[in-house]
Amino acid sequence: MSRRQVTLAEVAEHAGVSLATASRVINGSTRQVSDPLRDRVLASARQLGYLPNASAQALARNSSSLVGLVVHDISDPYFSSIAAGVTRVAEQAGLVVVLGTTGRSDEREVELLSTLRAHRARAVVLVGSRSTSRDTVARLSAEITAFADQGGRVACVSQAKLPADTVVPGNRAGARALARELVGLGHRRFAVLAGPTNLVSARDRLAGFRAGLADAGIDLPETAVITGPFTRDGGHQAALDLLAARTRATCVFAVNDVMAMGAIAALRGSGLRVPEDVSVAGFDDIPTLRDLVPALSTVRLPLEEMGEQAARLALADQPGAVRTVRVTGEVVLRESTAAPSGPGLR
Repeated sequence: MSRRQVTLAEVAEHAGVSLATASRVINGSTRQVSDPLRDRVLASARQLGYLPNASAQALARNSSSLVGLVVHDISDPYFSSIAAGVTRVAEQAGLVVVLGTTGRSDEREVELLSTLRAHRARAVVLVGSRSTSRDTVARLSAEITAFADQGGRVACVSQAKLPADTVVPGNRAGARALARELVGLGHRRFAVLAGPTNLVSARDRLAGFRAGLADAGIDLPETAVITGPFTRDGGHQAALDLLAARTRATCVFAVNDVMAMGAIAALRGSGLRVPEDVSVAGFDDIPTLRDLVPALSTVRLPLEEMGEQAARLALADQPGAVRTVRVTGEVVLRESTAAPSGPGLR
């Protein structure tokens, strides 16, 4: 049999104070209550086992102890690593993180932010690439503005396209640097598993890689660019499509590590060796790469640190101009890339 929940009115009666006074003490109103009365109310609440109403507290304070964290896909190590950094900073501040996943739906992202605003979350961190749709960016911008007008703060890990503090990964520059390094190994025929066309990060990484190849006078034909979901299965299918295109590429760049892992599995399943027959590189340096054989060449981003930076921006007390923190990627060459020694993709 469930136990009946004690009401605030019962706490007030037990403490011998008015309901308004008990509410100010329990819900953290800005109106002052004397220390003796406060002590009596808190003692009665403990004795009766009263559980405060979080919604009432949020209304009284116009804020809550909640920090929203909105990501595209928590099963992707890119997002889970950033989430670890956000959670660590929020918990150190004595706050509670509420997670929402969008499934890469623009509508869902707006809905989640609206819901967190309704619950008077203190801050929200949005993690994930911005859409190339201007309408989507405009609707999300309006929701961020409404959240800020209510007293909350929003920070992003993405591109600086919203009215919010943003941690911006160096996608274009990192991909360009990677292309130069791979050219330095001796490769001249490349292919790219480019990810979804509606995500700015995918476009930036492809554009940066093209620029790096152009620096060496190398052209990347459109037939060597295969789009697909930002997932392991997306990389697997894109690699199969790439094999069917017969590009003869000796090096494949997947615009994120998860796609690269799927691509390596597809290439192996087709009888190709990495890197003996074809080299493969990714982007992000997710933690699960530690168990991949051969070890994957990639562009390292400090994912957990990016999450920490975004959380600190969101929880900063002082309002002011929108801030941008740019993060540089570091090229890391490992065993999955080597000097070309075979005919490449056939």
